[in-house]
Amino acid sequence: MANQYRSLFSAIFILTICTAASAQQKTATPYLPTHAEVLQNYKAADALDSALKKVPYLTGIRPNWEQGSNEFWYGKKTANNQTAYILVDADKGTRATLFETGQLSSNVSRLTGKPVKDGVFRVEEMFFSPDKKQATFKTLGAWLKYDLATKKIELTKDSIHRRYDNDKPLQERHFRWEGANTDSISPDKKWIVAVKGGNIVVRSADKQTEIKLTTDGNAEKPYGELAWSPDSRHLVGYRIDPREAKKVYYLLSSVPGTTRAVLKSHDYEQPGDEFTTYEQYLFNIDTKTGIKTDAEKIDFFGAPRLHWRNGNSRYFTYEKADRGHQRFRVIEVDVNTGKTRNIIDEKTKTFIYEQRIFTFYDAKSHKIVWVTEKDGWRHVYMVDELTGAQKLVTKGNWVVRDVDSVDVSKKQIWFRGSGRNAGEDPYLMYFYRINYDGGNLVDLTPERGNHNIVFSPDRKYFVDTYSQVNVAPKVVLKNTATLKTVAELEHGDVNQLLATGVKLPEVFVAKARDGKTDIWGVIYRPANMDPQKSYPVIENIYAGPQDSFVPKSFSVVNEMQSIAQLGFIVVQIDGMGTANRSKAFHDICWQNLADAGFPDRILWMKALAAKYPQVDISRVGVYGTSAGGQNSSGALLFHPEFYKAAVSACGCHDNRIDKQWWNEQWMGYPVGPHYEQQSNITNAGKLQGDLMLIVGEADNNVPPESTYRFADALIKSNKMFDFLMVPGMGHSDGGPYGRKKKKDFFVKHLLHAEPPARNVNEMAAN
Repeated sequence: MANQYRSLFSAIFILTICTAASAQQKTATPYLPTHAEVLQNYKAADALDSALKKVPYLTGIRPNWEQGSNEFWYGKKTANNQTAYILVDADKGTRATLFETGQLSSNVSRLTGKPVKDGVFRVEEMFFSPDKKQATFKTLGAWLKYDLATKKIELTKDSIHRRYDNDKPLQERHFRWEGANTDSISPDKKWIVAVKGGNIVVRSADKQTEIKLTTDGNAEKPYGELAWSPDSRHLVGYRIDPREAKKVYYLLSSVPGTTRAVLKSHDYEQPGDEFTTYEQYLFNIDTKTGIKTDAEKIDFFGAPRLHWRNGNSRYFTYEKADRGHQRFRVIEVDVNTGKTRNIIDEKTKTFIYEQRIFTFYDAKSHKIVWVTEKDGWRHVYMVDELTGAQKLVTKGNWVVRDVDSVDVSKKQIWFRGSGRNAGEDPYLMYFYRINYDGGNLVDLTPERGNHNIVFSPDRKYFVDTYSQVNVAPKVVLKNTATLKTVAELEHGDVNQLLATGVKLPEVFVAKARDGKTDIWGVIYRPANMDPQKSYPVIENIYAGPQDSFVPKSFSVVNEMQSIAQLGFIVVQIDGMGTANRSKAFHDICWQNLADAGFPDRILWMKALAAKYPQVDISRVGVYGTSAGGQNSSGALLFHPEFYKAAVSACGCHDNRIDKQWWNEQWMGYPVGPHYEQQSNITNAGKLQGDLMLIVGEADNNVPPESTYRFADALIKSNKMFDFLMVPGMGHSDGGPYGRKKKKDFFVKHLLHAEPPARNVNEMAAN
């Protein structure tokens, strides 16, 4: 009888598909596996996952430069799950294998007293003797000395070496959110400042003189955040009106050794919460007086870092981002008068992406390197600190992604960018150098691909790793001055990967809602896909506006490929509202997070189905975590005509419940009715399709009650859904258990088949 019902259902389902499908899709039969076939798919997927993990394919290397030299070592996965460690001399252009882990594993195990699983151990740190005849490395908590000629290895305590920071920029720079550069001792060491009873007291280092600079401070509204002028004659401080951060709570239900749940809490500012405010004052040590500057009260972030004009203690500048993210300023203060002047004053009707504001102060030339989107694309400007004059350094319909370093001696800016090369993926990352005046733009990495480079300590060389999502990586050593390749270090080979049966992902492009803009995504297919069948589509969604998320570098082992093996076509898309394109592209998200780029995503999948009959867009699922959890649930609330099933993990289902700094950036301040209108919770009654919610009870990123309140609203709306709460888990997709539940959920609701009966270990029995 069950088979008869199944046959009847399949016939009805196939008829519905064929009626709604395009002419191309009519040539493909919907893939509807039997339960036995589903079990085989799971087994085949597990086998492929295991096979892929054993293939020694290359995704890149991490060069470990020797401090003070142009030599570095790196590890590379080889056959039989081993790792080879390789030494490169950039000056000589040589590359030599030091050892493979399998050659030393028995001795490493004997000397450390710890088992080396599968003959593999990981070298955490390594340095070499001056004659390069011995390598000293750390593994399994022990230091070992290895003679490269005799192959002798022994324990050692000789572990003193200098590490080189691969991410160290040319010039030290302070990030904007580091806070005020305060110090109690004056630069000339003659004065010591302190706050007593909320007031500012300065005493001489010899303790002979004490000056009370304020009398109106108290414990409720104290002065503080004090910084000296370079000449030690002035203090910059603030009258502070504190606001205690509010808390969020969660329960740990299953703490070992307890019989009661444990209540936890932590500070957590939500949209609309009040912040501590700061009023700026200047104090003259000679006259023992203070004045309030004419600067506005700071009610967003804390006291700022001060930048004193080079060789001059009369003027300093600081940065101010207004709450609501629609105005950014660099403000100059005259310590003699308290008057202020805006050197930079950027305003926008939508948002200024505060976390990507970049400033660098070249004190000697009185220049500010500033990165902004004010002309519609993210570019570098050079600002004259004295006059406020601005010069556009980089320009065009492409994006400066980040500034790597500023060379103040050569007046050069080193940065990474994307979208400059016509006719290719606009997200691919390239590295550049340009002069302060905008001349002599040099592409350090002209080969097509997504690049990542690491410089030698003296920047004479760099290691460039580049690939594409379906093009194996190449790793080359280059001379920075000539850009010539010194040596090819590695070149990935996909043959062993393809031998497993896996299909490399495909990059796909379709037009956005405006009919003009290209939307880029990637497609993963089952290894054993039948071209005569049509398969459900599952979208891996994360529409957070803080970045773009479709993978651009080569990597085959990931969850999307694993899910595809069960009989799905899995896609990931960057729709409008995400970052790293034009300002207009990004602005779609403004006070509009519920949009999530869905109009672009749906058009993209429709275009995919129009090209490939194997794509069945009558069966579309979606899953995501965090902001992606909000998006995946929103798919069923706001676009149920297209999306049919969703798995939503630790979603921020209402932007009023989530963290202030993230949500006000995109939804704006003050909190208006649009927050409620776009909430998954207030729209819960609109749910159509099949939904699974996952949440960790110990999530301290997105409060768990965001999911609990959504579940409550669904229940009150009499909506059916699946719910998984994972005890003790933090901000996560549910971990291994949750990922199994997710796969089973999609098999059931998109393939309309029963997943394995795991409690009776059905897969092992078949």
